[in-house]
Amino acid sequence: MAKPKATSPFLSGRRIAPRPVRGSVRAADLIDQTFSAYNAARLREGCGLFSKRMLDPDVTVGVSLTGALTPAGLGLACLIPLMKAGFIDWMISTGANLYHDVHHGLGMPIHEGRPTFDDIALRNDGVIRIYDIVFPYEVLLDTDAFFREMLKAPDFQRPMSTAEFHWLAGRFLAARQKKLRVPPDQSVLASAYKYDVPIYTSSPGDSSIGMNVARRALEGGGFSFDVSADVNETASIVYAAKRSGGKSAVLIVGGGSPKNFLLQTEPQIQEVLGIDEAGHDFFLQLTDARPDTGGLSGATPSEAVSWGKIDPSALPDTVVCYCDATIALPLLTAYALARHAPRPLKRLYRRREESMGTLRSAFEAARRGEGLSKRAPADYHDRLRESAPAKKAHGGFRTHSAFGEAKKGKPAKKP
Repeated sequence: MAKPKATSPFLSGRRIAPRPVRGSVRAADLIDQTFSAYNAARLREGCGLFSKRMLDPDVTVGVSLTGALTPAGLGLACLIPLMKAGFIDWMISTGANLYHDVHHGLGMPIHEGRPTFDDIALRNDGVIRIYDIVFPYEVLLDTDAFFREMLKAPDFQRPMSTAEFHWLAGRFLAARQKKLRVPPDQSVLASAYKYDVPIYTSSPGDSSIGMNVARRALEGGGFSFDVSADVNETASIVYAAKRSGGKSAVLIVGGGSPKNFLLQTEPQIQEVLGIDEAGHDFFLQLTDARPDTGGLSGATPSEAVSWGKIDPSALPDTVVCYCDATIALPLLTAYALARHAPRPLKRLYRRREESMGTLRSAFEAARRGEGLSKRAPADYHDRLRESAPAKKAHGGFRTHSAFGEAKKGKPAKKP
């Protein structure tokens, strides 16, 4: 029988010969010893990437969250422990996850159920179902009442970014928890307030929180979401992390709009603001979305390189695990907490003005031609050519409206 060539680079991987699984095995050891192939291996690689590279002291970790994960308890089980350990520095979440998080924060009941329950019977009984999760309809009504009362408070009578809104909501919720004697660490919002983790929402009107904000607007309230502040603040967090000599990592749980909002920070820096940058340094996604449908949820990190979202040199430090997040996130959390010591909290919420100052300075410099990105708008480069014609500069990228037109000084080619 012929022996395989031991020198082949294709045979450099670990030999698959795991030990028998024992009842006493720890989750982190199970992942290291037994997750040898397919998406189990991708999860093992992701756990290693997260705990060995993404949690280095100079890395700023941003997390995006989609899917009904807080009603399933993953806020309590995973997100809060990760924030507390300093493993999540900032977040982008659907509004729905933050709305349902408040149920736990106020001590409201959420129960395990069955996906086969009769939904007509549930409606008649006043029970809400999220697949196999059930809770009384009063939970929604009471949570709505909480937000409406909060929106009448003096602190909420002005426009603000979603990060400021969520931080203030966390403070309001923490105060309510004390009155209700709810135990600590029962809410992502309250914990984010406690640890100064800024949380943004990419579509603030797309949730029951946004619905109650809309009602308050009809009542004449002074609150509104400043979505432009969100775009610039998130970009400033990433740029400030990179400008200080550090790195930026993204942990994407699910996909959807929060994924894009997390990744678009780099095109905002490079393409729109014209600041020289390369892209995020680490990419880890837990998803069940396929890439071949063309949707953003399943888009791969290599595809993101073409948009400037991911640094091309960082592709070896990217992992996509195709797995239900309710399985993968608890395992990732257990692994990280077992393999890495807690990090000092970055408390990025309190550093928002500092980060925005860094971004503004770089933006103004780019407009003068200093530290200008090759992806900068063409008008930046046009101004530079006019002010310094002898200096050779990148021509910039044409805008959509200029596609099909001849370049300056050259006649258009005949078809």
